[in-house]
Amino acid sequence: MKKLLILRRCEPIVRFSCCSVRYGECRRNHAASTGGYAIDGCREFIAEGEEGTGGALKCAACGCHRSFHRRIQVYEVSWDYASDTSSTE
Repeated sequence: MKKLLILRRCEPIVRFSCCSVRYGECRRNHAASTGGYAIDGCREFIAEGEEGTGGALKCAACGCHRSFHRRIQVYEVSWDYASDTSSTE
């Protein structure tokens, strides 16, 4: 016979919310047409133009479109402690 054990959660509840996105290294395979594999070594996406223009989607370092760069989501962490602890102000 199995028994059900319920534990009270004492540690804080951690909530993650996505607050911004940045783009890392370029993953474009420049030798795909010949059947090989070669990347250019671009380490981070740097926009060529201002936001809202066509240059905002092109990398100034390697010339590739932003979609070839690895997407990195930066999360914001918030801690929510149990309400049974009293706080002093």
